[in-house]
Amino acid sequence: MDAWEDLVTSALLGTDRRPPALPGAAAGDAPVALLDAAALHTVRRRAGLRPGPAGAAPEPAPQDTRRPLPEPARRRLVQLLAGRAAAAPSGGRRGAAPDLAELLPQWLAAANEQGYKAPASALPALLDAARARTDLRPQALVLAGPRGLWLARLNPEWKFALRGAGGSATLPDPRDGEAVRALWDEGLFAERVALLASVRAADPEAARELLRSTWAAERAEDRLMFLDSLRAGLSGADEEFLEAALSDRSRNVRSTAAELLSALPGSALAGRMAGRASSCVSLDRTEGAVAVVVEAPHECDEGMQRDGLIPTPPAGRGERSWWLGQLVESAPLSCWPTRFGGRTPEEIVALPVADDWQAELHAAWCRAAVRQRDAAWSRALLGAPAAPPATGPGIASLAERAKLLSTLPDEERARWVASFIAAHGLSEAFQLLGVCTVPWAEPLGRAVIDALDIAREAGSYPWSFSGVMGLAERCLSPDAATQLETLTALPAEQEDASPGAGSYWSEAFQRLVSTLRLRAQIRAELAG
Repeated sequence: MDAWEDLVTSALLGTDRRPPALPGAAAGDAPVALLDAAALHTVRRRAGLRPGPAGAAPEPAPQDTRRPLPEPARRRLVQLLAGRAAAAPSGGRRGAAPDLAELLPQWLAAANEQGYKAPASALPALLDAARARTDLRPQALVLAGPRGLWLARLNPEWKFALRGAGGSATLPDPRDGEAVRALWDEGLFAERVALLASVRAADPEAARELLRSTWAAERAEDRLMFLDSLRAGLSGADEEFLEAALSDRSRNVRSTAAELLSALPGSALAGRMAGRASSCVSLDRTEGAVAVVVEAPHECDEGMQRDGLIPTPPAGRGERSWWLGQLVESAPLSCWPTRFGGRTPEEIVALPVADDWQAELHAAWCRAAVRQRDAAWSRALLGAPAAPPATGPGIASLAERAKLLSTLPDEERARWVASFIAAHGLSEAFQLLGVCTVPWAEPLGRAVIDALDIAREAGSYPWSFSGVMGLAERCLSPDAATQLETLTALPAEQEDASPGAGSYWSEAFQRLVSTLRLRAQIRAELAG
């Protein structure tokens, strides 16, 4: 040990200041002699170590009774997990090969839909992928199942899996009251969240009883997560529990409870909000023409605050407009036709609004339509897809349009966005495409392909369409590959085209076609 300490000291101070005491070492060879001696001492110390007592073996991994992946699908998973960490192509261009990292989320979702389990050998790479990308975690943890959670307990780098949603394979039968109670009292938070969702799907009242039994002892952040889980299957039977949560000591819990109650048009809170909002918004016929007039609240009293209104507005926002917006978005939309003389949502939205209150009022109606999932009001606020985006009847923001579109049936949503693209092109439609069901329905897929072809023929600046191309790779139906084949050819360069546009478009369409064909192959592999 003394000799080893001397070597360490010489290495730290430098051989010039502290030459190592090594027999036969010349002054000029001191650094090399020190390294040789350190290597010799390292081997000697390792060889002389005595084995310590063995640690306790971990509990055996639980069984996962789900079916294993077909062999081609297993190999594909290994390829996708390896490809997610591949280096980006040099020069900023992606090339014509599919982006495996972008296909991994779809592969995980498809595998989970068919009830497969992850192969044991792929679990470490799967957990590493989920650690690096939060968007992968829900689907990756479902595929990993109980063995993934077991493995995550052995590695601190995977502790995120113990906080997220656990795999359903670890959960007891919701009808087994004793097992459910034991896991609820003793399980990890991730397991308790998954258990609550499982019990709620089978017996909503039993799930509420679980919540009531420990609600007062839960941490505020945990109460918020449990409360958020009530969004799935929300019904009038939840009203009593949510009304009690309006008195919670956490402001975030109170706000979430109020939001959920306002999504129940028949709730007592919705009725209170309807009364308050109706007193602020009315019709004016004094000038001959019918118009909407607004008298925003002058105060935010205790009752309004208990019902979820936040009294202090964000910076730059007026108090009265802030309170008005919260009232209107929390009021049931069914109260407005009565308030406006039996008019339909389209007729109400078309009415002029006095004193520059239109933007505030319509924005609040948009939030209410999204919260209450009201397709009729969403259609009225969206207006015709051919109308200019900045002059629609209710909104101008594409983000608001995207949220409203999410309340429409899948086919209607696809037709609306297809018509919007035909009228305005792709540059305005990117956010709208993101809320459409995957794979895109035929009219929407055709509209996107036609718009890309028009941009290609016009020699448009190609890199501005890279985001849409990436969406198309993930969202177009694989059946569209044949239609796109003709677009992979290198087009003739036009005089006014962007330099290099032709080769970029050809490369992008080649990548799109190869990605769609790979997606079709993946689908076949998972089908066994």
